[in-house]
Amino acid sequence: MFIKVKLPSNVMIPAEAMDPNGLMIQRAVLIRLLDAFASKKATKDLGYFIALKNLEEIGEGRIRETTGEIIFPVVFSGITFKMFKGEIVHGVVRQVHKSGVFLRCGPCENVYLSQYKMPGYDYIVEGNPLFMNQNMSRIQIGSTVRFIVLDIQWKEAEKEFIALASLEGNNLGPF
Repeated sequence: MFIKVKLPSNVMIPAEAMDPNGLMIQRAVLIRLLDAFASKKATKDLGYFIALKNLEEIGEGRIRETTGEIIFPVVFSGITFKMFKGEIVHGVVRQVHKSGVFLRCGPCENVYLSQYKMPGYDYIVEGNPLFMNQNMSRIQIGSTVRFIVLDIQWKEAEKEFIALASLEGNNLGPF
């Protein structure tokens, strides 16, 4: 679910942003690195970027002759979030449809739980739509549901994952 990663990167800093005494290099690198990290939503291999933890290393800067920018190789550690097939996780219901529900699990907005993967639950349309079983357990907007991840798919264009979920198993369902 949460993964601690070390990532190498190159940070470009305009020459005019540099302090002549060299005291502000780390600050300038950090600001640029945070901007770049914030604009990256996710990658297929690492998942969603959650936090930048430590700046481990700043390499020696090289001047780019064409633009005059200074490129610093850096290594930083961070935390990412990625669901895996077969993992049991929690999600919050955000939409209820006759065919199933859409959940949000951490930064992943598109987790689909089909009605066919909710054994014993029936769709009820009175008032707010919901799914309910014989024990009066409800799956409705705002409910927290424990589920197993059946499959994950990466959408390159949107830079996000979609997941299929199931309640088939022990101790799965709303709580």
